[in-house]
Amino acid sequence: MVSNIVAAYVSNHTVEPSELPSLIQQIQRSVRGQDSQNAHLLSSPGVSAVSMEESITPDYIVCLEDGKQMKMLKRHLKTSYGMTPDQYRERWDLPENYPMVAPNYAKRRQEIANSIGLGTRRKKKAA
Repeated sequence: MVSNIVAAYVSNHTVEPSELPSLIQQIQRSVRGQDSQNAHLLSSPGVSAVSMEESITPDYIVCLEDGKQMKMLKRHLKTSYGMTPDQYRERWDLPENYPMVAPNYAKRRQEIANSIGLGTRRKKKAA
């Protein structure tokens, strides 16, 4: 994250090479301070975008953090919020079996996997 901020800053401003270390340190301190100031936001959930019952539909899962409709929630949680599925379930007090993939999408992926023979043992060739 710090490297992205530094790269963006340097691409738009003239910075002497000797000033780079202090710039990087200043940005690191700022990011760390921001993280500690916002830690309380991640520790306690606010109001969810939708109710838990409404968050699971056949074709998509609604993220309780931002209300986005997703077929797969795991990657969205990691990239947008730095959360694992277990952290998400704990944060919103969801059951352990709360799905991270839309039911119809999971079913379709299972059908595709079965049709190409995944999950079955290969037959040994007769010698």
